Order: sequence, then C-alpha cells, then structure tokens
Amino acid sequence: MGDYPKDLQHFFVAGISYKKSDAAVRSRFAISHDQYIRIIEEAKKSGVAELFVLSTCNRTEIYGVARDIEQLVSLICEATGEPAELFRPIAYLHRGKEAMQHLFEVAAGLDSQILGDYEIVGQIKLAVKFSKERNGIGPFIERLFNQVLQTSKLIKNNTALSSGTVSVSFSAIQYLKEQVPDVASKKVLLIGTGKIGANTCRNLIDYLGCRQITLINRTHEKAVELANELGISALSSDHLNSAITSSDIIIVAANASDYLITAAHLGNSSRQWIVDLSIPNNVHPEVGNLQGKKLLNVDELSRIKDETLQKRLEEVPKALALIEEQSAEFLEWCRMRKQLSVLGVVKLKLEEIHTRGQQSSYGYTTCTTFTSADETAVRIQKVLNTMAAKMRTRNERGCHYLEAINDFIAFAAN
Repeated sequence: MGDYPKDLQHFFVAGISYKKSDAAVRSRFAISHDQYIRIIEEAKKSGVAELFVLSTCNRTEIYGVARDIEQLVSLICEATGEPAELFRPIAYLHRGKEAMQHLFEVAAGLDSQILGDYEIVGQIKLAVKFSKERNGIGPFIERLFNQVLQTSKLIKNNTALSSGTVSVSFSAIQYLKEQVPDVASKKVLLIGTGKIGANTCRNLIDYLGCRQITLINRTHEKAVELANELGISALSSDHLNSAITSSDIIIVAANASDYLITAAHLGNSSRQWIVDLSIPNNVHPEVGNLQGKKLLNVDELSRIKDETLQKRLEEVPKALALIEEQSAEFLEWCRMRKQLSVLGVVKLKLEEIHTRGQQSSYGYTTCTTFTSADETAVRIQKVLNTMAAKMRTRNERGCHYLEAINDFIAFAAN
C-alpha cells in the first residue's frame, strides 16, 4: 500500500497533549470509536500503510507508516471536523527515530501528566488492538509495539518510576481521601465502567472503603457485570437524574460526545464532589460555579501534589537507559529488515542473469551457464552471504550490489 518504503523514515506521529493544550481544546480532538473506524478506512484509501490512534484524557496522537506526516494530520482533523490551523500550533510532529523514541517514552509514563502513569500502557494496547482487528497494523508497527511493551514491563519491574500516585484516576482517589470527610460512608455514583472507570471503582473499594457505590453505563450489562463482581449496585441510564441528585460523590469516566451532567441536573442539592475523568469533558464547567459543588477535571487532578514525585523523578535516568537499550534492538531489526529487502532484490537479479545467460542490464556477459539448478542456488546463496557480511560492516549498498553481480559472474566463469 503506497509507493514508498515501509521503514523507520516513513514512521510518523502527529499529536497534541496536555503540554500545550487544556482539557477543553483536547476535547475537540478526542477520537471516538466511530471516528477511529473512519480514520482507519480513510487511511487505507489515502495509502497510509499502518496506523493506530491513541486518544486519552491527556493526549490525542496518531502513529503511522505513511508517505508524509501531513496525511496523519489530515486524518485527525477530518475525523474531528476541526481545522488544521488549530491543530498545528499546539501539535508535535515527529519522524523516524524521534517518533519511535516518543512512543517508548509515552508507554513508559515519562510523557504523562502524572509521571510514571502506568494506565497508558493498557490504553496503547487497546488502541493497537482496535486497529489490528480492522487490518490497520502491519509488520513494522507490530514489531515496534511488541518492543515498546517489553520495555514498559522492564521499566515497571526494574525501577520505581511507577511508585505512588501514578494515574489521574488514582489522583482522584487521593483527592477524595484528603478532602471528603468520612468518605467511606458517602454515596458514590460512578458513570462509565470502561477500563478507567473499573479501575477507579476498585480503588474506591480497596483504598477508601466505599461500599455504597452505584454504577451506570451506556451498556447496562457491563455495569451489572462489574457490580456483581464487586458486590455493589448498578442502575440503567434511565435512572441517571435521580442517581445524580442522591449521590455525595459523582465520578464520570465515560466517553460521551456531549455533557452528561449540567447545572440543571444538580440544582440546590446538598454538598457534592464531582470528578470528571472524561475527555471530552462530560461535566459542564458551569457545575463548578454552583454553591456546595466541587468540580475537578483531569488537568486539575494532575496538579495535585504527590509526595512520591521526587522519588519517581530520580528513576527517570534508569528508565531512559532501558529505553535506549531496547530501542537499539528495534533499530537493529529495522537495519536487518532493510538488508533483507535489498538482498531479495539482488537475489532476483542474479536469478535473472542466470536464466538469460546473456548480457545483463548492467553490461556484463556471462561466460557460461550453470547446468544444475541446485548448484546455481548454492552459488547465489554464497554471493548473498558475502554481500550481507559486507553490508553489516560498511554502509555502501550500491557498491555491494555491483560486487554481488561481479561475484556471481566470476562463479559462473570458473
């Protein structure tokens, strides 16, 4: 797909993150399930060979093997209906080794709003799986993805980078523990039971001792399944309004395209804490202006002081060293893959020279022809082995190409 090499130099990432955009702007570029499907479909039409999209509360990124990076920018902007003029000034655009390094650092939690955030790995897995199921992943990203996962596990197991508070959702737990009196006795409404919602729910139980938890999810069966597993309650979305007004703590971890909670839902009810873990935001900002209501979104949660931060900062050099080691393995794979491609072309050319037994396109004339196909195959392989050895020590591919043909003709003449 596409008339360009599917190699590292054609691997790009285009994205925005919390570093140059707030939650409101990131909401405009958040990629929904349906938009992701459209991106994959349009990518195939435009000649993008491989890609996946990572859309979280902190970032929207598209990684792809493409002719140029503008193809990826167009896919994001067209899918979201947002102008490229808004995207480019706040975006980062990386190619080749820079794009590769960025993915390694994102998966390690080094680029997260909360340093060491380990939830990002699961989000990357889901993003790649989604694309792979729709034939959007090829050998390049497949190999890179596996190397990135391996590196992330090494960092998790061999450093303290992910110690302490390491995700926005867990920051919410820390905030509630510190700010809500007698938090274990409060009535909690959790909207959204995806990966982040489910993890938050378990943390409410394990760390805060909350048991009066009600789950609501777009797909009611998923809420019931999690509720049965944890021994809590689940309601259908038809009961959303009454559940909102009767809860002390409301946590929203949904992926709705519009606001699920507005000021009208809350009215003048008693004191409430509302935590919006969604991007795009699913709680209207006006809620934060209501008397007795405390609203926090992902950006505000990420600024909560974490006592273990300094310890994790000290682990960054160790994590970067592991990334350097593991990325070197991937670069070696890229080099060998490129060699195999060149060797494949040379093999075809040598077979052509043998078959024709006459002047080749390079101006050489074979002195004789081989009488044995097996003997020819052995001699071609010897020439290719010699060429591969030279390519490993010297970056002179064109010279090696000509030398291989000369070596083959010399074999034929002897």
